[in-house]
Formats: sequence, structure tokens, C-alpha cells
Amino acid sequence: MARPLTEPVLIVASHNQGKVKEMRALFAPYHIDLKSAAALGLAEPEETGASFIENAELKARAASVASGLPALADDSGLCVDALNGAPGIYSARWAGVEKDFTKAQQKLEKKLAALPPAPHGAHTAHFICALTLAWPDSHCESFEGRVTGHLTWPPRGNKGFGYDPIFVPQGSDLTFAEIEPAQKHAQSHRADAFRQLVAACLANRQRDNLSYD
Repeated sequence: MARPLTEPVLIVASHNQGKVKEMRALFAPYHIDLKSAAALGLAEPEETGASFIENAELKARAASVASGLPALADDSGLCVDALNGAPGIYSARWAGVEKDFTKAQQKLEKKLAALPPAPHGAHTAHFICALTLAWPDSHCESFEGRVTGHLTWPPRGNKGFGYDPIFVPQGSDLTFAEIEPAQKHAQSHRADAFRQLVAACLANRQRDNLSYD
């Protein structure tokens, strides 16, 4: 049985403000006070894992041990089928130390341009998100979600972050950066992982029916 989250405060082990904002929206109905690792001055550990879950676990454990509080870490990325799953766990590193995802998108476009055209006109891809809850005793609960779709250029929209402007989820004509945040929260890879986390670790908490701004 998964360990329930009973504490009122949770550290978000990320310095990515876009991710922190999404987490605040997802956790809002559960009366949990989220604090970011950046706001607390917690260092980001080196991501040496070989999978999304391994990286999420090492980040969550590091933040929880450093803060003495439960911590939530997200490790997510874009996996392009024609590139054998790249950039995958290296998605953020493609953006460089300055976290310039425009550069990362251009790098991806260049790599795909060197390949034969996509069979159906657009390269297929999927986002994966691993979410890990960790406690100061190093216990972890991990969950992995995904959403499939295809890539598009030029990038479109300004409501998302990362690779959102070039990713069109299956069943939509809009990129993740064009979709309203509430709609994205309902269908994203992060939302998929979060639903699993809720069922396992938050079923004990009272939920408010809140709408997202």
C-alpha cells in the first residue's frame, strides 16, 4: 500500500517556475502549501539517473532530506519516435544552462530535417512525466504518465513552457502552448501521473472542487 501524504507542506523540487505553477494548480484543491526549492535556496542535484523515474527520485530525496519536509519532484521530457526517444531524459539539457527552449526546439528541428520525411507528414512524439513523492526518511512513491501527439513548426502559442509550442496532443489541432491551462492540466502527461499520485497518496485528503485560472 502506498504511503499517504498527510503533511500540510510540500516542497516542489524544481527551479522551473512553469512546473511549479502547474503543480500549484494541481494541488490547490487538497489544502497543501507548496514551496519551491528555488524559494528555499535548495540546490539542484545532478541528474544522473538512466530514466525519468530515477531522476525524479533523486531530486525528490535530495529536497526532502535538505528541507526535512516531504518533497515532490517531476522529471519529464519529450520523446521523439524518429530520434529513438531523444531528447528524452536530456530534454532540459538540450536547452543549455540558460534554459533556452527556443534553442532546444531549433536543435530538434535541425535533427529532424536531416532525416527522411515523416511517413504521415508530421513526426510523432510523446511527453513522459515521472512524479515522485519523497519523505525525509528516503521513502518514495513514484508514478509515470504520458501523452502522445505530433510535432509542428513553427512554434505556436505562449501559454505553455519548454517544448509545449511544438507539441500537438493527439485529438487536438492546438499545441500545448495554445491550449488553456485548465484544459492542459486535464490531459497532459503531468496530469496523467498526478491522477495516479492522487489515487495512491491523496485519497485520504478532502478535495475542493476548484477551477483553474
